[in-house]
Amino acid sequence: MSSVYNFRQISGMMACSGQPSEGQLPLIAAEGYQVIVNLGLADGKYALKNEGALVKQLGITYHHIPVKFDDPKTDDLIAFFKLMDQHPNDKTLVHCAANYRASAFTGLYLFSTGRLNEDEMLSFIEDVWQPDAVWQQFIEDSADFIKEHRF
Repeated sequence: MSSVYNFRQISGMMACSGQPSEGQLPLIAAEGYQVIVNLGLADGKYALKNEGALVKQLGITYHHIPVKFDDPKTDDLIAFFKLMDQHPNDKTLVHCAANYRASAFTGLYLFSTGRLNEDEMLSFIEDVWQPDAVWQQFIEDSADFIKEHRF
């Protein structure tokens, strides 16, 4: 799995990464992943055409929540949280193009479930990338939203 761009193993049941190639999808299936969540855009520069169909052919459940990199939305994050909560016992890979969106959403999810505190969540994200101003604000606002709504 280390060949998948920016791959980060979070636990035995969860990982996040950049865009897997078509050739890496069978490896993901062989590793026992049951769910793939794609946060990238379908027409993005690094998008894999027909990813959903390719993943489903391998017996993996596929979900796509397209998150605009320059305009992440709270509604996208809430949809992601709800989706993750639907698969609590499924081995899940969350990805986007470079693991920027995926690490931010996954870190915020882990914070919302109490598996990471706020400092750990920020360190988790910053281990992958240094968020720009848009994402810094989104992460800060999302953390406040999570604390306020006690997700």
